[in-house]
Amino acid sequence: MGKVYERIDGRLREFVEAQPVFFVATAPLSGDGHVNLSPKGGADTFAVFDEHTVAYLDLGGSHAETIAHLRENGRITLMWCAFWGPPKIVRVHGRGEAVFRDDPRFGALLARFPRPDQPSVRAVVVVTAEQVSDSCGYKVPLMEPVGDRALHGEYFGRKSEEEFAAYCEAKDFNGQSIDGLPGLPLPLPPLPPLPVMPLTPLGGPGRSGLTSGRV
Repeated sequence: MGKVYERIDGRLREFVEAQPVFFVATAPLSGDGHVNLSPKGGADTFAVFDEHTVAYLDLGGSHAETIAHLRENGRITLMWCAFWGPPKIVRVHGRGEAVFRDDPRFGALLARFPRPDQPSVRAVVVVTAEQVSDSCGYKVPLMEPVGDRALHGEYFGRKSEEEFAAYCEAKDFNGQSIDGLPGLPLPLPPLPPLPVMPLTPLGGPGRSGLTSGRV
């Protein structure tokens, strides 16, 4: 039986962080607007910030429907399915915000992901959970992941920042949604520098060796 939870912690957090793919649903306010559903993959593009906040990286692509809907009304649902092991579906209903490159918060948010330097990051989508629930997932098929596709990173990794900005401007549905709502702000601002952590001993106080880097 499905349950509603007050927070994302314990087994729920472990479950969503372990899934190789999740789904994002948004919609415009207009009754005749287009509902959007997008798959998102790659463990390095998703993060649980705290018990009520999750986030993911919005990467380069031909559309910006989620961004446009969030800018208009903020409504969003994220869903994860178990494709192996015990059947389970988890949904997070909440309010989302697309934090863009020229936002003062962008660099610090980006730095909270495992690979903040990956190519084609357009925004960080931050979701505040309003309801967290699970259900059985008995009819979800059993599948085993082979691995992440390298094509996205390879394609956009060959582009300079200037070429990526030109790519975004050239796409019909980056600057606006298919319903004409404002989407990705263009021209695309340059990436800000990531915060650099101070040098700290490896393994904590009293250990030899130093490490520094972006968090």
